[in-house]
Amino acid sequence: MDGVPCLRVPSCHAQELKSSLQSRGFLDRNLCIVKDVDGTVLLPILQSSLVHLDVQSPANSSIGEIVWRKGPVQPKKARGRTGGKLEKILEELLESHGEVLTEELRRDLPRSFQRHGDLILLGDSCFTLPVWKKMEDQLWSAVSSTLGVKRLAKMGRISQTGFRSPAVTMLLGEHSWVTHVDNGIRYDFDVTKCMFSAGNITEKLRVAALDCTGETVVDLYAGIGYFTLPYLVHAKASHVHACEWNPHAVEALQKNLQANGVSERCTIHQGDNRQLQLRDVADRVNLGLIPSSEEAWPVACRLLKKKTGGILHIHHNVTSPSQTAAADEAVQRVSGKKADKEAWQAWANHAANRIASLLRDLTSAAWLTNIQHIEHVKSYAPHVHHIVLDLECRPS
Repeated sequence: MDGVPCLRVPSCHAQELKSSLQSRGFLDRNLCIVKDVDGTVLLPILQSSLVHLDVQSPANSSIGEIVWRKGPVQPKKARGRTGGKLEKILEELLESHGEVLTEELRRDLPRSFQRHGDLILLGDSCFTLPVWKKMEDQLWSAVSSTLGVKRLAKMGRISQTGFRSPAVTMLLGEHSWVTHVDNGIRYDFDVTKCMFSAGNITEKLRVAALDCTGETVVDLYAGIGYFTLPYLVHAKASHVHACEWNPHAVEALQKNLQANGVSERCTIHQGDNRQLQLRDVADRVNLGLIPSSEEAWPVACRLLKKKTGGILHIHHNVTSPSQTAAADEAVQRVSGKKADKEAWQAWANHAANRIASLLRDLTSAAWLTNIQHIEHVKSYAPHVHHIVLDLECRPS
């Protein structure tokens, strides 16, 4: 696409989302933030971050959307660019070891990173060439000094142990615990043991805006508290049952409940949520596992209050059909968005029917399911979309 990718957000959320994008290395700090004629704010983002954010304009998003601004987005003064400064420092380091900053090495420099306080987490696609091995001690000191932090870590592939633990290596620093603040909520976690869902900020803001006063919520995939904490701190849920089987995430969750002053309103259930003994307690169940939480749908149905029912928030990755090439790019884009929405609706209809069937089998009574909302969270590829279905379930 032509132009500069920007996240268009309401002005009331601009500062908060700017800080979040900047801490994760998604904000293009070389370009200025723009206030558009309609009062919304355009936050310029790096194209490399689009795989972590939403690459299409979500039809129903109340928080923000990705747009491609074709008008001018003014660059900041070059002397303020951290990337240029880092490149210059590393060029000098290479020369001191008899090496030259070739184009191949330049492409191997970090273009984005996540910042967590005094620790920067580099992606897995930088510093991969063998030449860096010859100067590692000086290299990490130079990078940390230039970026203004004391600790460095580097992301690898996510482990396939079932816990989805990140394969993170500490490069510089004594310990790997960090603090991150989103929407006024403090998250403490060990970057080598727990993942932080960088692309879910809009969904966490949406959850925070819910009114859960007097409600009991069950979070079946709590992690370090990504959604548990917004339900407690901002949505004001009466009580949250948080289920998590990764012991490292449970440790972080306990710390985070204490740090945010909500531990008395939360019960942690450590272990496989399929073995959960709770029944008939929930006004709302959060199923925040992708690519699919379908294994836990029977558990969620058992958790809903039998007399009044409740709402399920079901996360899922939906794959929409690929489109044949069209002569007109604009026509192809509109056609693609229509196909995406049809795929989301088809999956939502399937989920609603399946949940109604599970509830009927469980209670020997008829239930009505109503699709309240389909939220597009982000996209992982041109045709793979993370969506959340808000499904109301009531006994008929």
